Amino acid sequence: MTAMFRTMRRSAQALTEKECEEVLRRGQEGVLALTGDEGWPYAVPVNYLYDEGKIYIHGAREGHRADAVRKEPRVSFCVMDERTVVPAAYSTAYRSVIVFGRARYLEDPAEIRERLDRLAVKFVPDGPEKRQAYIDHYIAETAVLEIEICHMTGKEGRLLREKKEKLAGQRPPVIQ
Repeated sequence: MTAMFRTMRRSAQALTEKECEEVLRRGQEGVLALTGDEGWPYAVPVNYLYDEGKIYIHGAREGHRADAVRKEPRVSFCVMDERTVVPAAYSTAYRSVIVFGRARYLEDPAEIRERLDRLAVKFVPDGPEKRQAYIDHYIAETAVLEIEICHMTGKEGRLLREKKEKLAGQRPPVIQ
């Protein structure tokens, strides 16, 4: 797949791929950006699961999001891991990841059930019986969107980067 993606302007603040994946694993909410009706941008906040290098989102089988994905599968997805306004510094301490990928709706019922179960475990870690009963009740009307990641970047704001560097320089004394 040939895709051109811009390089990050402030590359010193770039997260590594491993750090980006950690942010995606920790996160619970993100914003899915799609091409909506008549080419208008459409961004929607969602809960998600990052699993096996892909992003999974559940939702209705019909509606604006479903129509947009079926019309144009190229999407963007953004997750904020940290976001603290620091008034004294006229800045924000932040860490975020932006993903560009191709979205598709899962079709295999067993795969849909498996992803719904993993999503449920992440957000409502009740016992498996209760989880399965809930999935059984809603599975007929629930779709699962899979985003295959084509490009991913992460960025950590200057304040968090400086804090991390300062902490790395303050190593605890070695006890002998």
